[in-house]
Amino acid sequence: MKVITLCGSTRFKNLYDEWNMRLTLGGNVVFSCGCWFQQQGENKNLPEVTPATKKMLDQIHKEKIRRSDEIFVLNLGGYIGESTRSEIAFAEALGKKILYLEEGNDNEN
Repeated sequence: MKVITLCGSTRFKNLYDEWNMRLTLGGNVVFSCGCWFQQQGENKNLPEVTPATKKMLDQIHKEKIRRSDEIFVLNLGGYIGESTRSEIAFAEALGKKILYLEEGNDNEN
C-alpha cells in the first residue's frame, strides 16, 4: 500500500475527485486538497482566504507530501502553476517519486 499526494491546480477539482477515487480503489492511501476556495462561489459562510491562510494551506500540503511515498501531479493540458512547482521541488528534495497525469510538464500557463 502506497501513500500518494495529489498535486495540481485547485481549478481541477473534478480531476482530484476522479483520481482520488481511482487511486483509493487501487489500494492506496490518498492525500488530496482539503479546501476548494475557487469553487466556493457565493457561499458567504466560508472563511476568507487571506495570505496567512494560503501560507498555512501550503504548509499543510507539504506535510502531506512529506508523509507520502510519491506525488501524482494533475497537470491537465500540461498546466503546472507556481504553487504546484513549489510542491514538485519539495517532493524532489525529499527524494519522492513524482508521477504526472500528462507528459510535457514544463508548461506554465
